[in-house]
Amino acid sequence: MNDGVNGVALTVFILFFLAVTVMGFLAARWRKAENEHSLDEWGLGGRSFGTWITWFLLGGDLYTAYTFVAVPAAIYAAGAAGFFAVPYTILVYPLIFTFLPRLWSVSHKHGYVTTSDFVRGRFGSKGLSLAVAITGILATMPYIALQLVGIQAVLDVMGVGGGENTNWFVKDLPLLIAFGVLAAYTYSSGLRAPALIAFVKDTLIYVVIAVAIIYIPIKLGGFDDVFGAASDKYTAAKAGGLVPLEAGQWTYATLALGSALALFMYPHSITATLSSRSREVIRRNTTILPLYSLMLGLLALLGFMAIAAGVKVTNPQLAIPQLFEDMFPDWFAGVAFAAIGIGALVPAAIMSIAAANLFTRNIYKDFIKPDATPAQETKVSKLVSLLVKVGALVFVLTMDKTVAINFQLLGGIWILQTFPALVGGLFTRWFHRWALLAGWAVGMVYGTVAAYGVASPTQKHFGGSAKEIPGIGEIGYIGLTAFVLNVLVTVVLTFVLKAAKAPDGVDETRPEDYTADAGDPGVEVELPPATAGTSH
Repeated sequence: MNDGVNGVALTVFILFFLAVTVMGFLAARWRKAENEHSLDEWGLGGRSFGTWITWFLLGGDLYTAYTFVAVPAAIYAAGAAGFFAVPYTILVYPLIFTFLPRLWSVSHKHGYVTTSDFVRGRFGSKGLSLAVAITGILATMPYIALQLVGIQAVLDVMGVGGGENTNWFVKDLPLLIAFGVLAAYTYSSGLRAPALIAFVKDTLIYVVIAVAIIYIPIKLGGFDDVFGAASDKYTAAKAGGLVPLEAGQWTYATLALGSALALFMYPHSITATLSSRSREVIRRNTTILPLYSLMLGLLALLGFMAIAAGVKVTNPQLAIPQLFEDMFPDWFAGVAFAAIGIGALVPAAIMSIAAANLFTRNIYKDFIKPDATPAQETKVSKLVSLLVKVGALVFVLTMDKTVAINFQLLGGIWILQTFPALVGGLFTRWFHRWALLAGWAVGMVYGTVAAYGVASPTQKHFGGSAKEIPGIGEIGYIGLTAFVLNVLVTVVLTFVLKAAKAPDGVDETRPEDYTADAGDPGVEVELPPATAGTSH
């Protein structure tokens, strides 16, 4: 690695960072509402984004800086098993085509801001709603931390912050500045800031990938040499070459399926979805978002290129930034680093907003101040969004980076356990609310305990997200096993509770709510600012 500061790359990086900072603050004036003091305005951008804004927002939200660093890093370190991210992003779009339009319709009709709002309204259970909210917040925190890890990886490769013996404040000062800027414009502009910045982020990413996929192989002698070098490394390490070992195929398949089921359970995914103007915008986006999957497949090949280029790093997360540093001219390396850095800011902003909305709506309003006005909700949400980012920053600065990575794996296991309540509730009310809560608890406990028991070469606990599946004997994704247990408990207990005639709660939704579109009775094309944030 280069021990000095790459001045040219750093200058380019700073210029792009300043540009998106200005955009972040200006976003507050973009399509400004008459009354911005509501969660519909601050937290959902007025629920007014069209097809292209939603596409860029969802792309910026789902394909994070950590995705661009971690997917090729996994391939660099472990071989083709790291490609699981590509099929799971292909699987997810037909899945969300079936349920996201229904969630948009019922949420728009009733003024729901979060998934927990819907769960509470559908099942008449604040307890189940609280469980979904806590799970969402827990799963989101380490995810935000990993975005900051992505920025830190880029800064390390550029030589910013000094060496290991440098004073901790000086070393982490650039990250603290980036965090402060992110916190400030998210606080002032809400969801409009990442929506506007996503245009820059995605354009940069597409340009960098297009150049990298052509330029780097040419410098390395062509794709034959790239794949040959990768195959030689994996064969020597007995890692299965360019195809996963037979023993790892269940892991690959269950991880891809489980990750696909979990992706749109994350609060930030739903926040970006509910900000769109109509259910047709959601349906169109499920057909064009796979373009990002194509890009992800090309991006994954960078892991092979890093091997062929002879990149040597002790932390695989630095492999791709180091590849860019070694292969690109300094000025374009700066562009690539800016793409990764800005790629961290967009999802971090959306994640902090989503977690704050969950706290405000489903903890603060439901349990602390039921009569909170829309303006009070917005104020609390803004403050909590800052606290969430501070928590993520403390996570990054005080803990080993592998801890953040493994907690994010745990977050995926946890968030998948909200699937039966959310997606099940969108299609049927047959499940009993207490059964859903019990199933959630079983899935959470099993998933956490099983993950705790996984060791890795670097740590005794939380060393990965795969373990032997009970009764099958194959190694598989813990989250999917926990999900199956969750569903089994939910179904069995629903039969028992219905037979016992246990109280079932009040459903405030109606069948026609799930197909309502903008312009239908009770569904405004754009929510009036004066009433936004209220439930009706």
